Amino acid sequence: MKQRDPELDKGWVQFVRALEIVTDGGKQKMNCANTESFFRIIQSIPSPKAEPFKMWLAKVGYERVQEIEDPELATKRARALYRAKGYTDEWIEMRLRGIAIREDLTNEWDERGAERTSDYELLTAEISRATFDVTPHEHKNIKGLAHQNLRDHMDNFELIFTMLGESATTEIHRVENSHGVPKLKSDANAGGIIAGDARRALEKRIGRPVVNKQNFLRQQQNKKLSKKPKI
Repeated sequence: MKQRDPELDKGWVQFVRALEIVTDGGKQKMNCANTESFFRIIQSIPSPKAEPFKMWLAKVGYERVQEIEDPELATKRARALYRAKGYTDEWIEMRLRGIAIREDLTNEWDERGAERTSDYELLTAEISRATFDVTPHEHKNIKGLAHQNLRDHMDNFELIFTMLGESATTEIHRVENSHGVPKLKSDANAGGIIAGDARRALEKRIGRPVVNKQNFLRQQQNKKLSKKPKI
Protein backbone atom coordinates (compact mmCIF):
# COMPACT_ATOMS: atom_id res chain seq x y z
CA MET A 1 0.00 0.00 0.00
CA LYS A 2 2.85 2.38 0.82
CA GLN A 3 4.43 1.69 -2.58
CA ARG A 4 1.17 2.41 -4.37
CA ASP A 5 0.38 5.55 -2.37
CA PRO A 6 3.40 7.83 -1.73
CA GLU A 7 1.33 10.20 0.42
CA LEU A 8 0.23 7.33 2.64
CA ASP A 9 3.86 6.30 2.93
CA LYS A 10 4.79 9.79 4.10
CA GLY A 11 2.25 9.70 6.93
CA TRP A 12 2.52 6.01 7.78
CA VAL A 13 4.23 6.67 11.12
CA GLN A 14 1.30 8.89 12.16
CA PHE A 15 -1.34 6.48 10.82
CA VAL A 16 0.05 3.19 12.12
CA ARG A 17 1.99 2.67 15.33
CA ALA A 18 3.55 -0.41 16.86
CA LEU A 19 2.00 -1.08 20.26
CA GLU A 20 2.53 -3.86 22.76
CA ILE A 21 -0.58 -6.04 22.86
CA VAL A 22 -1.21 -8.78 25.41
CA THR A 23 -1.76 -12.12 23.64
CA ASP A 24 -1.88 -15.77 24.70
CA GLY A 25 1.81 -15.95 23.87
CA GLY A 26 2.67 -12.89 25.93
CA LYS A 27 3.14 -9.25 24.92
CA GLN A 28 3.73 -8.77 21.21
CA LYS A 29 4.21 -5.68 19.11
CA MET A 30 1.42 -5.16 16.59
CA ASN A 31 0.69 -2.49 14.03
CA CYS A 32 -2.27 -0.50 15.33
CA ALA A 33 -4.34 2.36 13.97
CA ASN A 34 -7.31 4.40 15.17
CA THR A 35 -10.59 4.80 13.27
CA GLU A 36 -9.51 7.92 11.38
CA SER A 37 -6.31 6.22 10.23
CA PHE A 38 -8.20 3.12 9.08
CA PHE A 39 -10.42 5.30 6.91
CA ARG A 40 -7.31 6.80 5.30
CA ILE A 41 -5.84 3.33 4.70
CA ILE A 42 -9.10 2.11 3.14
CA GLN A 43 -8.84 4.89 0.57
CA SER A 44 -5.58 3.32 -0.65
CA ILE A 45 -6.99 -0.19 -1.17
CA PRO A 46 -7.64 -0.88 -4.88
CA SER A 47 -9.75 -3.99 -4.27
CA PRO A 48 -13.42 -3.89 -5.39
CA LYS A 49 -14.29 -5.14 -1.89
CA ALA A 50 -13.18 -1.78 -0.51
CA GLU A 51 -15.45 0.18 -2.85
CA PRO A 52 -18.56 0.05 -0.60
CA PHE A 53 -16.50 1.58 2.23
CA LYS A 54 -15.16 4.27 -0.10
CA MET A 55 -18.68 5.11 -1.28
CA TRP A 56 -19.85 5.28 2.33
CA LEU A 57 -16.99 7.64 3.20
CA ALA A 58 -17.92 9.81 0.20
CA LYS A 59 -21.55 9.87 1.34
CA VAL A 60 -20.61 10.83 4.91
CA GLY A 61 -18.30 13.55 3.59
CA TYR A 62 -21.05 14.93 1.37
CA GLU A 63 -23.51 14.96 4.28
CA ARG A 64 -20.97 16.81 6.42
CA VAL A 65 -20.62 19.49 3.72
CA GLN A 66 -24.41 19.79 3.62
CA GLU A 67 -24.51 20.26 7.40
CA ILE A 68 -21.90 23.02 7.20
CA GLU A 69 -24.06 24.82 4.64
CA ASP A 70 -27.28 24.14 6.57
CA PRO A 71 -26.68 23.32 10.29
CA GLU A 72 -30.35 22.41 10.73
CA LEU A 73 -29.69 19.23 8.73
CA ALA A 74 -27.32 18.04 11.46
CA THR A 75 -30.10 18.38 14.03
CA LYS A 76 -32.55 16.49 11.81
CA ARG A 77 -30.07 13.67 11.24
CA ALA A 78 -29.25 13.45 14.94
CA ARG A 79 -32.95 13.25 15.77
CA ALA A 80 -33.44 10.48 13.20
CA LEU A 81 -30.45 8.51 14.50
CA TYR A 82 -31.61 8.69 18.13
CA ARG A 83 -35.13 7.69 17.12
CA ALA A 84 -33.78 4.71 15.14
CA LYS A 85 -31.89 3.58 18.26
CA GLY A 86 -35.14 3.55 20.23
CA TYR A 87 -35.00 6.77 22.25
CA THR A 88 -38.28 8.54 23.01
CA ASP A 89 -39.13 11.84 21.34
CA GLU A 90 -39.21 13.56 24.74
CA TRP A 91 -35.69 12.38 25.57
CA ILE A 92 -34.41 13.28 22.08
CA GLU A 93 -35.65 16.87 22.33
CA MET A 94 -34.02 17.22 25.75
CA ARG A 95 -30.75 15.70 24.50
CA LEU A 96 -30.60 18.01 21.48
CA ARG A 97 -31.30 21.00 23.70
CA GLY A 98 -28.46 19.84 25.92
CA ILE A 99 -26.12 19.69 22.91
CA ALA A 100 -26.97 23.31 22.04
CA ILE A 101 -26.37 24.43 25.64
CA ARG A 102 -23.04 22.58 25.74
CA GLU A 103 -21.94 24.16 22.46
CA ASP A 104 -22.89 27.59 23.80
CA LEU A 105 -20.74 26.95 26.88
CA THR A 106 -17.70 25.68 24.98
CA ASN A 107 -17.88 28.70 22.68
CA GLU A 108 -17.61 30.90 25.76
CA TRP A 109 -14.62 28.87 26.95
CA ASP A 110 -12.99 29.30 23.54
CA GLU A 111 -13.30 33.06 23.74
CA ARG A 112 -12.31 33.34 27.41
CA GLY A 113 -8.99 31.53 27.57
CA ALA A 114 -9.54 27.76 27.47
CA GLU A 115 -7.12 26.33 24.91
CA ARG A 116 -6.10 22.75 25.65
CA THR A 117 -8.28 19.66 25.75
CA SER A 118 -7.27 19.30 29.39
CA ASP A 119 -8.81 22.74 30.08
CA TYR A 120 -12.20 21.60 28.82
CA GLU A 121 -11.95 18.35 30.77
CA LEU A 122 -11.06 20.26 33.93
CA LEU A 123 -13.96 22.70 33.58
CA THR A 124 -16.46 19.98 32.67
CA ALA A 125 -15.39 17.90 35.66
CA GLU A 126 -15.77 20.95 37.93
CA ILE A 127 -19.39 21.46 36.86
CA SER A 128 -20.15 17.74 37.16
CA ARG A 129 -18.57 17.41 40.60
CA ALA A 130 -20.54 20.36 41.95
CA THR A 131 -23.76 19.20 40.28
CA PHE A 132 -23.68 15.45 40.96
CA ASP A 133 -20.85 15.00 43.50
CA VAL A 134 -19.06 12.85 40.88
CA THR A 135 -16.82 13.56 37.90
CA PRO A 136 -17.91 12.43 34.41
CA HIS A 137 -15.49 9.50 34.67
CA GLU A 138 -16.98 8.41 38.00
CA HIS A 139 -20.48 8.92 36.58
CA LYS A 140 -19.65 6.58 33.69
CA ASN A 141 -18.34 3.96 36.11
CA ILE A 142 -21.59 4.10 38.09
CA LYS A 143 -23.51 3.40 34.88
CA GLY A 144 -21.11 0.67 33.78
CA LEU A 145 -20.03 2.50 30.63
CA ALA A 146 -16.69 2.29 28.85
CA HIS A 147 -16.26 4.22 25.60
CA GLN A 148 -19.90 5.26 25.27
CA ASN A 149 -21.04 8.88 25.46
CA LEU A 150 -22.21 9.45 29.04
CA ARG A 151 -24.96 11.89 28.10
CA ASP A 152 -26.53 9.38 25.71
CA HIS A 153 -27.14 7.22 28.79
CA MET A 154 -28.48 9.86 31.16
CA ASP A 155 -32.14 9.86 32.13
CA ASN A 156 -34.31 12.98 32.03
CA PHE A 157 -33.31 14.30 35.46
CA GLU A 158 -29.60 13.77 34.84
CA LEU A 159 -29.88 15.69 31.56
CA ILE A 160 -31.91 18.47 33.18
CA PHE A 161 -29.40 19.10 35.96
CA THR A 162 -26.50 18.87 33.52
CA MET A 163 -28.14 21.56 31.39
CA LEU A 164 -28.86 23.71 34.44
CA GLY A 165 -25.25 23.55 35.62
CA GLU A 166 -23.88 24.40 32.18
CA SER A 167 -26.43 27.15 31.49
CA ALA A 168 -25.73 28.75 34.86
CA THR A 169 -21.98 28.60 34.22
CA THR A 170 -22.39 30.24 30.79
CA GLU A 171 -24.44 33.06 32.23
CA ILE A 172 -21.95 33.65 35.06
CA HIS A 173 -19.12 33.88 32.50
CA ARG A 174 -21.04 36.53 30.57
CA VAL A 175 -22.26 38.59 33.51
CA GLU A 176 -18.83 38.65 35.18
CA ASN A 177 -16.89 38.85 31.89
CA SER A 178 -14.63 36.05 33.05
CA HIS A 179 -11.25 35.31 31.48
CA GLY A 180 -8.54 32.77 32.19
CA VAL A 181 -8.87 29.13 33.24
CA PRO A 182 -8.70 29.79 37.03
CA LYS A 183 -11.67 32.19 36.85
CA LEU A 184 -13.55 29.91 34.45
CA LYS A 185 -13.02 27.05 36.92
CA SER A 186 -14.40 29.16 39.77
CA ASP A 187 -17.45 30.01 37.64
CA ALA A 188 -17.90 26.35 36.70
CA ASN A 189 -17.96 25.41 40.36
CA ALA A 190 -20.52 28.16 41.08
CA GLY A 191 -22.74 27.06 38.20
CA GLY A 192 -22.52 23.46 39.30
CA ILE A 193 -23.42 24.36 42.88
CA ILE A 194 -26.62 26.00 41.65
CA ALA A 195 -27.58 22.78 39.85
CA GLY A 196 -26.37 20.66 42.78
CA ASP A 197 -28.57 22.53 45.26
CA ALA A 198 -31.59 21.94 43.01
CA ARG A 199 -30.67 18.25 42.65
CA ARG A 200 -30.41 17.76 46.41
CA ALA A 201 -33.76 19.46 46.94
CA LEU A 202 -35.38 17.10 44.44
CA GLU A 203 -33.68 14.04 45.95
CA LYS A 204 -34.95 15.00 49.40
CA ARG A 205 -38.49 15.25 48.08
CA ILE A 206 -38.58 12.08 45.96
CA GLY A 207 -36.43 9.98 48.29
CA ARG A 208 -33.91 8.65 45.78
CA PRO A 209 -30.64 9.79 44.17
CA VAL A 210 -30.69 11.38 40.72
CA VAL A 211 -27.43 9.71 39.65
CA ASN A 212 -28.25 6.07 39.01
CA LYS A 213 -26.91 2.87 37.46
CA GLN A 214 -29.41 2.80 34.63
CA ASN A 215 -28.14 3.26 31.09
CA PHE A 216 -29.74 3.02 27.67
CA LEU A 217 -28.10 -0.33 26.90
CA ARG A 218 -29.68 -1.91 29.97
CA GLN A 219 -33.04 -0.33 29.19
CA GLN A 220 -33.01 -1.78 25.67
CA GLN A 221 -32.01 -5.19 27.02
CA ASN A 222 -34.83 -5.13 29.57
CA LYS A 223 -37.32 -4.19 26.84
CA LYS A 224 -36.20 -7.13 24.71
CA LEU A 225 -36.50 -9.52 27.65
CA SER A 226 -39.98 -8.25 28.49
CA LYS A 227 -41.12 -8.84 24.89
CA LYS A 228 -39.97 -12.46 24.83
CA PRO A 229 -42.94 -14.88 24.91
CA LYS A 230 -43.34 -16.73 28.18
CA ILE A 231 -43.13 -20.51 27.89
